[in-house]
Order: sequence, then C-alpha cells, then structure tokens
Amino acid sequence: MIRPLILVSNDDGISSEGIRVLEEAVSPLGDVYVVAPDQERSAASHALTIHKPLRISQKDARHYALNGTPTDCINFALYVILPRKPDLIVSGINHGSNLADDVTYSGTVSAAFEGSILGIPSLAFSLQIPEDPDRTPHFDSAFLYSRQISTDYLAKPLDSSVLVSVNIPDRSPGDICGVRVTRLGKRLINETNIIRKEDPRGRPYYWIGMGPKDYEPDETSDLHAIDHGYVSITPLHLDLTHYPSLSRLRAMENREIPFADRAGPG
Repeated sequence: MIRPLILVSNDDGISSEGIRVLEEAVSPLGDVYVVAPDQERSAASHALTIHKPLRISQKDARHYALNGTPTDCINFALYVILPRKPDLIVSGINHGSNLADDVTYSGTVSAAFEGSILGIPSLAFSLQIPEDPDRTPHFDSAFLYSRQISTDYLAKPLDSSVLVSVNIPDRSPGDICGVRVTRLGKRLINETNIIRKEDPRGRPYYWIGMGPKDYEPDETSDLHAIDHGYVSITPLHLDLTHYPSLSRLRAMENREIPFADRAGPG
C-alpha cells in the first residue's frame, strides 16, 4: 500500500520552530517532504516571484529551501521536486495567529491557498503567540492539534477548492477548551497601526504595527473562539465574487457609452 505523500511548507522559513513541530506532527501519517522559504517571508500574502531568478537549496533527500515566497515553494514542490502529486499540504505552524482579515496578508494561509488552487487538500496552522515575549509559545498544544486535525482531514478532506485555516490558542493542552468550527471575524479599526519613529539623525522612519485587538461580537467567529480558549477551524475559499451585487451591476451591460463611435485617446 502506498503511503500518503505530505508536503510541509510555511512563511517563517525552513529553520523555524513551527515547521519543525509540524513536520514531526505529520510524519507518522505518510512520506513527508519539506519545501519552505530560506528565510522569513511573513505577510508575503499570495505573492509569486517573477522579477528575479529562484534558487533551490537541497538540505537532504526531503528538505529543500527556496529563496522565494510560500506560493513559490508550493509550485516548486509540485513541478520540480516531488515524485508525484501530494495527498495533503500542511502549512505552518505560524508564529502568530491568522484570524479575520489577517488571512489576506498571511503567507502561511497563502501556501494552503495555492495548494487548493492546484487541487490538493490543504491545511494552514497558526499558533497564537504569548503577549509576554519572554514566555515560550505552546508548541506542545500546536503539535497535538495539528496531528489530530491532519489525521482526520487526510481521511476525509473537503472539496480541494476549500482550504482549512486552523488557529490554536496560547494555552497548554489541558487548558484548551475544545474545538470550534468558525467563520472569519471582523476587527474594529479604532487606532492607527503605522508607528512613526526617528533614527539618531532625526530622520523619520515607520513600522507597520499590529492590528487592533477589539472585534465585533460574534460567537461564531474565529476571533471569539481564540479569545475564549478554543481551537478555531475555518474553511476558506478563493472565490471573492460578491454574488448579491451581480444583478445590480448587470445594468451596465446594456448602457450606451457616450461618443462610443469616436476614436479613443491618441
């Protein structure tokens, strides 16, 4: 019997603690390959590298680092490295949660998005980081839940056009309240996240800071689940069409354009 082929990637880089834990979590489930950026590419979103050459560095028989984005890594794995199409793609474990609109920026989630576009069941795992920078994140909890969820999903995946984003709260395994299937929440934008500072010569520079923590009350949201100690499981898909607006916009299809018979610019 052929063992499942599992591809592991991330956006924190091939040397991160999260990808090491995720690889260990899914290794009993099949033959695992790791293809990840050679350095941190957080918030790379769904970027694809087209303006510079890409180079792959082989660490050993099943570990490869690429000087590109998470999306690049998925494509390279499928079309250059892997012996066949994988049965599952797992991305993460991200050092920090990916909730609400975070998913549009996240390289971790985008690696799974790319997998779903290519017709492969895909999961993205993210771990809430401690507010105290001196405290170690609970990768023990992330290990347990990523193994169990990957096991269940490998046995019974959703349609491959859907990916699943999993967020794990910053709690020990015994303190996690359970699992909730959720929708994307909505943050309340109540402060700027552009931080202005000055260098030693008095010249300004800027950091894009963390987004606001407040969110709209909704017990079905991923934000509410994490805030109350639950693992959040959110199904996502790439179809961004707003279907209720189609009928309103169709009036433009038959509208006469003034001076349509005149030559255009130039």
